Amino acid sequence: MIWRRHRKSAPALSRTDIRTLWQVTSLLLDYPTEQLRAQAPTLHAALAQVPADARAGLTAYLDHLQATSLASLQSDYIDTFDITRKCALHLSYYTCGDTRKRGVELIRFKQAYRAAGVEMSGDELPDHLCVVLEFGAVHDVDIAWKLLCDNRVGIELLHRALRAKDSAWLPVVQSLRATLPELDGSDEEALAKLIAQGPPSEQVGLDLPGYAMDPRLNPRPLPIDLGDAIPVGAQQR
Repeated sequence: MIWRRHRKSAPALSRTDIRTLWQVTSLLLDYPTEQLRAQAPTLHAALAQVPADARAGLTAYLDHLQATSLASLQSDYIDTFDITRKCALHLSYYTCGDTRKRGVELIRFKQAYRAAGVEMSGDELPDHLCVVLEFGAVHDVDIAWKLLCDNRVGIELLHRALRAKDSAWLPVVQSLRATLPELDGSDEEALAKLIAQGPPSEQVGLDLPGYAMDPRLNPRPLPIDLGDAIPVGAQQR
């Protein structure tokens, strides 16, 4: 079955291609380790099964991974993602900043995972791009698609920041963008606003709509609107 993207939709990729691309992207956007370097041949082999134009950015980074010292990779990663906020991998940061409003977004991510029967464990926040991609690759591609499309502007800002730094991770995010819809008119407007103003700052006295920050304390889940999810047939769990 071919999975056609909504909005401006070409090229089409199969669900299997999407899952493979997202899984590899999730690994390559994580902190580089010796274990990841050892997995490079396996990842190359997995990518060989997807269209050449879709895998090009990922294979380019895999070559860089194998040719560069681990110490250099790790230092570059910290400088890129941990120090530079413009290259944040937490998607809700772009639209919510460090405001309390972001807590509601984090709840939304967690409850989207729960809709697929997945409970998060560990310390990583649910809006981390690697977490969303891993969830989509392993558990529910449709819900992950919705989360990624809802945060399409954040991914575009990440791409532009990596391009400005001429980052080694730029081709990885370029490959991810190729699996997602192009920006539409409303996206472009939101993008221009965020470029001009940056992420929002905290608003004193901001009232949250009755939700506890810890979703386990919420008596009822936030509604998750999946109305725009791609109709791709039966879910693969």
